[in-house]
Amino acid sequence: MNIKPAIIAGSGLLTMPGLTVDETLTVDTPWGQPSGPVYKGRLQDVDVLFLARHGDAHTIPPHKVNYRANIAALKQEGATHLLAYNAVGGICADCETGSLVVADQVIDYTWGRDHTYYDGIEEGLEHIEFTSPYDEALRQVLISAADGASVTILRQGVYGATQGPRLESGAEIIRMERDGCDIVGMTGMPEVALAREKGLSYASLSLVVNAAAGKHSGPITMADIEQVLAERIPVVCDILSRACALVSEQVHVS
Repeated sequence: MNIKPAIIAGSGLLTMPGLTVDETLTVDTPWGQPSGPVYKGRLQDVDVLFLARHGDAHTIPPHKVNYRANIAALKQEGATHLLAYNAVGGICADCETGSLVVADQVIDYTWGRDHTYYDGIEEGLEHIEFTSPYDEALRQVLISAADGASVTILRQGVYGATQGPRLESGAEIIRMERDGCDIVGMTGMPEVALAREKGLSYASLSLVVNAAAGKHSGPITMADIEQVLAERIPVVCDILSRACALVSEQVHVS
C-alpha cells in the first residue's frame, strides 16, 4: 500500500520547516479549488503533502474555507493520512495557554458550511459512522510523536467547532463547557467528517493560543495570540514532522 501523510496547517503555520518542496501543485476538484497550492515534497526523508488551510497568505476566514476541495485535493494527490494542526481556545482548566491537545471527540456548532460530499448530487447519499470522529491509530501516532520529543500533551479532549471568524461570547463558552467541550476552534468541522467520508485517516493536533472568553483576565488580544504562536509553533512542527516519520515507519514495519 502506498502511504502518504499530509499536513493541513492552520493559523501561525504557513510553511513547514524542513520540507523540501519538489512540486507545487494547482489542483482542481469537482468541488472547486482548495485553499491554495498543494506542496509535494520530502520531510525527514518521508514523502509528504502540505496545504495551508487558510491559504498561503492566511486570507481565507474559517467559514469560507473550501473544506470539501481541500480534502478532495489531498486525496487526489495520494494522501492517506491527514495530520491537521488547529489553533484553539482553552475552556477546561487543563487546557492552559500553550497547551497541546489531541482531541478524541468533536461537537459541531457551525452552520451553513458545505459539510458533506453526500449531497445527493455528485456522490449520491451515504450515512457515515461517526461515533469516534478521529482515527485512533493516528491519534496515537501524534501522542507518540509528542512523547518522543519529550513534550507534554493532553491525550484526549472534546473540540467544539464554532462558526467564526469572531471569537465567542462569554455565555457561549459557558454553554460549550456545560456541553463538555474542552477546547474551542473554528476549523475542526466539517474537516474531520469530510476526511471520514473520503476514507482517510485523520487526527488533529491543537495548540491552545488563548484562554476562551470568560476564562481570562482582560480582553483576548491578537498580540497575545501571536506571541504564543511564535513560541509554540516550532514545537508543533517538530511533533508533526515526527508523526509523519512514524506513519511511514509503522507502514514499513507492517
